[in-house]
Amino acid sequence: MRGAVLVAIAAAIGNLLQGWDNATIAGAVLYIKREFDLQSQPKIEGLIVAMSLVGATVITTFSGPVSDSLGRRPMLIASSILYFLSGLVMLWAPNVETLLFARLLDGFGIGLAVTLVPVYISETAPPEIRGLLNTLPQFTGSVGMFLSYCMVFGMSLMDSPSWRLMLGVLSAPSIVYFVLAVLFLPESPRWLVSKGKMKEAKKVLQMLRGTEDVSGELALLVEGLGIGGETSIEEYIISQDNNDSQDHAVVDKDQIKLYGAEEGQSWIAKPVTGQQSTLGMVSRYGSMAAAASQSMIPTMDPMVTLFGSVHEKVPEMGSMLFSNFGSMLINTKTDGDDVEGHEWDEENPHHKDIIGEDGDGSEGSGREDELEENMRSPLLSRQDTNGGEQVGGGVGIGGGWQLAYRKDEKSSGGLKRIFLHQEGGGVGGMVGAGSRRGSVLSLGGGEGEPVHAAALVSRSVLHLDRVSGHGSIGEAIDKQVEGSGGGGGGAAKGGAGWRDLFEPGVKHALVVGVGLQILQQFSGINGVLYYTPQILEQAGVSVLLSTLGLGSESASLLISGLTTLLMLPSIGVAMRLMDIAGRRWLLLSTLPVLLTTLILLVLGNVIHLGTVTHAVISTGSVIVYFCTFVMGFGPVPNILCAEIFPTRVRGICIAICALTFWIGDIIVTYSLPVLLNSIGLGGVFGIYAAVCTVAWFFVYLKVPETKGMPLEVITEFFAVGAKQSLAAENN
Repeated sequence: MRGAVLVAIAAAIGNLLQGWDNATIAGAVLYIKREFDLQSQPKIEGLIVAMSLVGATVITTFSGPVSDSLGRRPMLIASSILYFLSGLVMLWAPNVETLLFARLLDGFGIGLAVTLVPVYISETAPPEIRGLLNTLPQFTGSVGMFLSYCMVFGMSLMDSPSWRLMLGVLSAPSIVYFVLAVLFLPESPRWLVSKGKMKEAKKVLQMLRGTEDVSGELALLVEGLGIGGETSIEEYIISQDNNDSQDHAVVDKDQIKLYGAEEGQSWIAKPVTGQQSTLGMVSRYGSMAAAASQSMIPTMDPMVTLFGSVHEKVPEMGSMLFSNFGSMLINTKTDGDDVEGHEWDEENPHHKDIIGEDGDGSEGSGREDELEENMRSPLLSRQDTNGGEQVGGGVGIGGGWQLAYRKDEKSSGGLKRIFLHQEGGGVGGMVGAGSRRGSVLSLGGGEGEPVHAAALVSRSVLHLDRVSGHGSIGEAIDKQVEGSGGGGGGAAKGGAGWRDLFEPGVKHALVVGVGLQILQQFSGINGVLYYTPQILEQAGVSVLLSTLGLGSESASLLISGLTTLLMLPSIGVAMRLMDIAGRRWLLLSTLPVLLTTLILLVLGNVIHLGTVTHAVISTGSVIVYFCTFVMGFGPVPNILCAEIFPTRVRGICIAICALTFWIGDIIVTYSLPVLLNSIGLGGVFGIYAAVCTVAWFFVYLKVPETKGMPLEVITEFFAVGAKQSLAAENN
């Protein structure tokens, strides 16, 4: 896991350069206006700032499909080169036209970094810390802004500040980024799998995870290529397999034999009916917690409640069951057909006794206060029941999920792939925590009480004739690539078409991703960011620092730098909460604060207050606005967009979302100087406040929680949820 952290840090340097550029142009434009006499030409001023956004928009149009074709790593290397070239041209720029060209090149580099760094980190990070690592771009971007403001502030104290030097310094850190990208960053393992390069993908995963045994995760990546097919939500009682036979048929007619990645690893799954599980209830009603509100708020997206069921509360011993159930599965072995899944149970829609007839194969959740533990621990622990010594066996696929296989009785040689997650209740109902713990522990050795799990079941891209016998999962995947006919690598090589964007799950994810990007931009962040020095100068901030003997320009730059410094601990809090409280919670909690600060800015500008009072309100509101934004609405949209699309169309979908981002950025940035001259700060912030209000309702009604879930499970949920939504609309 240490490798994944280091790789994420190195990749996030691209966002440090973006933050550096944003802050530099915010300070340099004060001096550019003076040299080229642009005080009376706000449109030219806006174009100088917005030209990098034009470049980012243009390059984004191609970045997704090109990265799907050439890979993520080459595009990050290209980004570092473009940063370097743009810095050199800005250092020389003799006139406005040359400066505009340099800003265009700079935009190309920014567009590649901002679009692909979140994708790259999502595809290389473990699910348990994916949110934390994907908040790094926000953190490094703010570090870049702070360092840049320090530099610009220092230069502003000179007799003749050089805006060319301010902008040209960008070339120096871009060299560091280039070296790291070339020598240290590996290619995304998911991209390698999509191109059938399994051996390379395995080596990268081993480096990222720091372990030799990555067969389970590699199998997950292969299965991810087939997401979007017919999927059922089922639930099972899982118990050890005491039958030494390898025959699929040597089980009772109401039971199913499941196979894990390890040789001889198998379990017995019994479909059950009767009581309905968390996911079963959600499949039919939306969510245990949201069922009532669903009737009162008919516009609540069923997708939100489906994902929410994964994080509902369950009995207190939930997290204990997770680790102990893993021990039981690992220590229980039987000869059988090895398929890739890391451990556990499986499908079949109609269950007895415990899990509902609709069973949703999602996870039964753990208590809110224990959820983070559940999400960080795989269902199948590597410890035995006697004391923690590691034994042979696979680990989960992340976030408390497990991958298993069974024979597809309806297809000759076909397999069913199952994503499993343990449900919260005991087999006999809500048995006591103590008795459940004891029985689960005893399963590792002999008799014990079975446990039950929810499952997402669909056709596997692997085939029985390629995984039967005693071959390892690695060999099975190799055969899949050689056969190139059953989904896996071969299918992926054909690439994704635009028709894939019209699949229900992909369309639903695009609504969420594009909607978040539009609302993020029109909440005004980049407009405020680029013009913070001018906004503070207009608000009279120099009054607060008059005792320091600073001019208005230097004073506004100093406060801008201090603001970015205060943003860093705020991002640190977001990094901690991203995988615990979750993305959705952060958005719903921070948007009201953004709205409050914007309202204060409006009041401070429409009500005639004293100069000092006006300056205090404006400065304090801007600082709180930035610090709150970087905790929620800053990082979360990009994190979600990098998580919710299937591997085969992720590049194209990310390009669409990023294109929306940059078009909105251009509109906001280019229009802000004009709006400031026409309706003033009060009117501008009034518009932004209205957008934040709309954004809160959009998040509440449309944006699901994805914390701790493997990417392939997330996209499977979107596919299942979208089809359920369509079915509900047709009824």
